[in-house]
Amino acid sequence: MLGLASSASAFRHACSGCARRIRVPVSASAPVSQRFRAVGARTSSPFSTVSLAYDLHEPAKPAADKETSPIIVMHGLFGSKKNNRTISKVLARDLGRHVYAVDLRNHGESPHDHRHDYTAMAADVADFIRQHGLKEATLIGHSMGAKTAMTLALHEPDLVANLIAVDNAPVDARLGSDFARYIVGMKKIDEADVTRQAEADKILEPYEKSLAIRQFLLGNLHRPAAVDGADGAQKTQKFRVPLSILAKALDHLGDFPFKDPGEVRFSKPALFVRGTKSKYVPDEVIPLIGQFFPMFELVDVDAGHWLISENPEAFRQAVIRFLEPRE
Repeated sequence: MLGLASSASAFRHACSGCARRIRVPVSASAPVSQRFRAVGARTSSPFSTVSLAYDLHEPAKPAADKETSPIIVMHGLFGSKKNNRTISKVLARDLGRHVYAVDLRNHGESPHDHRHDYTAMAADVADFIRQHGLKEATLIGHSMGAKTAMTLALHEPDLVANLIAVDNAPVDARLGSDFARYIVGMKKIDEADVTRQAEADKILEPYEKSLAIRQFLLGNLHRPAAVDGADGAQKTQKFRVPLSILAKALDHLGDFPFKDPGEVRFSKPALFVRGTKSKYVPDEVIPLIGQFFPMFELVDVDAGHWLISENPEAFRQAVIRFLEPRE
């Protein structure tokens, strides 16, 4: 990958289990990227943003001047703001900062839109920052949310103070076939008109053996409001996420909108946290991370891809060390 594999072994030992800043030589300052409307992931045509649903977690003891320098937390594919509720509360408490956990487009309670790519998702978050009058925002994103955070930081660095990318990297990579398999199973659940989650779980089991992952996916089920003027909600459960839209987007969700780190970079602090049992951030991409994000640090956490839930204390410590003021 871009001739970077030869540098991999030097980083493996240096970054294992510690927060250490790695500097990669880069060329002269790159020009600031154009606005979202001018550059699309696959088209130059303007597109509409959506207004994101969110939960605000306020600290009991706000740190001085932190009301307008919040943390914005973004989930991964098939996730929602409720997945980040616990870590958001903890970070609000420990850092004294307001934490906004958002639902990205086509997820949770946010609107659906036929376009689902990182340029569009990043533009939604940029609008969210402006609409709420936020300054010096910290972005935390897991997986799909991590690439959204990276895209926004590279597109509009003035909106972002720093970012934390969790188990993803600024590279094109093939998305695992398990996601397409999940959608097949989830569509079967929608077609079955289930009324209990146990029924849905039984349908999904042939598509995913892990109970924890099935429970995560089934967290998207809800009972839609009744139609035709009837009171209450329907008995059948359906998925909130638009499965057809996400199915069409899967082929491109492994992509990253930027290809050349010589054209644009984010020259503010960035933390990359990866799971030691995950394959999403292999050693050979680390130099490329440094070219896009020259002020980056890397922390390895003993966990798989879902490291925030698998090892929350190690993740919390890494975030606190990164975000606490330094002398």
